[in-house]
Amino acid sequence: MAASPELQDQIRQLPHRPGVYKYFGDEDTIIYVGKAIDLRKRVSSYFTKQDHNKKTQQLVKNIRRIEFTIVDSESDAFLLENNLIKQHQPKYNILLKDGKTYPYLLLTNERFPRLIPTRTKRPGDGHYYGPYANVTGMNLLLELMRALYPLRTCTYNLSEANIEAGKFKVCLEYHLGNCKGPCVGNQDEETYNQYIQQIRQILNGDLRLPKQYFRDRMAQAAQEQQYELAHQFKVKLDKLDEFQSKSTIVNANLTNIDVFAVASNEKSAFISYLKVMNGSIVLTQSVEVQKKLDEPDDEILAVLVMQMREEFESESKEILTNVALPPLPLPGVAIAQPQIGDKRKLLELSLKNVLYLRKEKESMNDRSKDLNEVRIMETIKKDLRLTELPKHIECFDNSNFQGDNPVAAMVCFRNARPSKKDYRHYHIKTVIGPNDFDSMYEVVTRRYRRLTDEGSSLPQLVIVDGGKGQLSMAVKAIKDLGLWGQMAVIGIAKRLEEIYVPNDPLPLYIDKKSESLRLFQRMRDEAHRFGITFHRDRRDAGTLKTELTDVKGLGPVTADKLLLKFKSVKKIRELSEADLVTEVGKAKARILIEYFAQTDAAV
Repeated sequence: MAASPELQDQIRQLPHRPGVYKYFGDEDTIIYVGKAIDLRKRVSSYFTKQDHNKKTQQLVKNIRRIEFTIVDSESDAFLLENNLIKQHQPKYNILLKDGKTYPYLLLTNERFPRLIPTRTKRPGDGHYYGPYANVTGMNLLLELMRALYPLRTCTYNLSEANIEAGKFKVCLEYHLGNCKGPCVGNQDEETYNQYIQQIRQILNGDLRLPKQYFRDRMAQAAQEQQYELAHQFKVKLDKLDEFQSKSTIVNANLTNIDVFAVASNEKSAFISYLKVMNGSIVLTQSVEVQKKLDEPDDEILAVLVMQMREEFESESKEILTNVALPPLPLPGVAIAQPQIGDKRKLLELSLKNVLYLRKEKESMNDRSKDLNEVRIMETIKKDLRLTELPKHIECFDNSNFQGDNPVAAMVCFRNARPSKKDYRHYHIKTVIGPNDFDSMYEVVTRRYRRLTDEGSSLPQLVIVDGGKGQLSMAVKAIKDLGLWGQMAVIGIAKRLEEIYVPNDPLPLYIDKKSESLRLFQRMRDEAHRFGITFHRDRRDAGTLKTELTDVKGLGPVTADKLLLKFKSVKKIRELSEADLVTEVGKAKARILIEYFAQTDAAV
């Protein structure tokens, strides 16, 4: 699509430098932000490249103005692009925005700290762990901490002065054995802080210190013949072992790694993220993003790597991916595509997750389509008061130019979807001149005589394009074949989209927003398109001619356009020069005017 003169001027001003460009649409809003190593070449390609997909063509069509910013490197361009996308959220850019606020576990900075879940972060309140994509998993982790360690849950200010002054009393948690009562001085701060240190280790994915602590206490209690206490420590140690067994252990030598895998289809990209700390996978997240401009996998993953690392506050210095990424603004971070070893196994695990997600989503979409189609057929059955579900529907349309060489088309829908292998074209054989009624009788007769002779199943519903006249001829054809009562028949009139049924002079009212009417209109339009294509193919093959096809310099496409709109050459002759210019442009309008003048003079 060629750029307008104004956009061409703006493109010529673009430098051959790396940077970011912004496309503005109507109302001067940003509709797309992109990055480029060479700004002028990249932006020019939008207007000179011929094989853009439909989404990109739509973007280019809506561009009204271009702005750009020069940067020093491709990495800087990526960072600026990412920030601008998050700030402006342009219509044609991919953006991870699921609206979720992920929870954290907060270890407060109070005396005798508490461990509490929260969805808000306030600087100075303590150390936050997370965010956790799986709330259930976070709650299980919190329950584990409280089962292992007697942490307080009250919000009292446990200063030394307040405790010595006896301002507090123990609560139910103390009597249940879940808290040791630091509020009344029953627990020393040093022991409590040992618990906190071990909790920090566990939340960081390292179980070595707390497991060794419980082993030592269990052995000491057994040596002192305090068997009940030893059993309590044994239970806590078992809980840690159980927690570790449920975690995916990869390799204790693999620490602080982010693993990303991407797979896509025509409409969406699917990304899996694994966060590895101290040899264990501590976080997994899989997401689907809708493609906006048919972006390649590496471009999509590059955006999601930045966004998901920020979302989950990753500081990992190593990233594993299944596709090569462009340079990212992540200084000190190594990005690799491992081919062997434990890191490759990690990547394959992430890829399994993303392929499973894609399969599930596609399966869900298929099931959703099936449910939609059943709903549409149920609606048709209800609207038309049919006795059975219309799983097989056929629609007929007649076409001719000025009555010459009439043809017809039949389109078939099965389960509310086009079944193009069942579409049929018909040359009208028994009708001379423009007679839509007799043409309809002929094609309906031929179609269902053929199905009957072949022993094929009949449709539950037949639609004819036209009003009462066309409908009556279709009904007559079906009755003459002895098939009346085996198929329902309706006619759809173009003017007011009215539905006619046999033996009723008044049209049937169907809500204009009804899925039934939309499907009928779709089938009618599809039959019309199929028939017109047949016409054009015949004429291109030299079998169909009209007066306009003899006009030198006019062409078959223009002839089709005029005849389809005005129905006859006579009506085209009656158009004013201004109207002809509007329809076909100045040059072709002049050709037609001169042709009509010559033929009139010859008469």
